[in-house]
Parts: sequence; structure tokens; C-alpha cells
Amino acid sequence: MREFNQDPKSDADLAGRSSLYAEFLAERDEILRHKWIESEKAGSDIGFERALIDWTRHHRARWRQLRRLGKTA
Repeated sequence: MREFNQDPKSDADLAGRSSLYAEFLAERDEILRHKWIESEKAGSDIGFERALIDWTRHHRARWRQLRRLGKTA
């Protein structure tokens, strides 16, 4: 059984080595980039939620496909 009083440093190390966490961070960076671009177009901050929904609907599938192929968008 896993102990709940683990060293926080070891948890941070595990998160840093996790491929799932790395994918999450890469996807978040793309959403933030999309938010910036769309906010510039709109002339005001569109907010993270709107950027997330828009990016997911219009760009996520292609981004993932290119990432699997080892290409950057």
C-alpha cells in the first residue's frame, strides 16, 4: 500500500519524468499560444476557456497527429 507521506521532491521528480505530464505541458503551451494569437486578433483577452475550446475544436487533432509523427506545428 502506498504511503501518503511521501517526499514532495520525489513526487515532483516523478511528474517531471512522466510522459503524460510532458504531453499535458506541451498541449497547454499550444493553447496559451492560441489564446495569445486570438486575443491579438480580437483586440482583447479572449480568456483561457474560450481559447481551450476553440483550439480543441479546430487544432488539437492535427497537432496530435503531427506530434506523433515527430513534427512540430
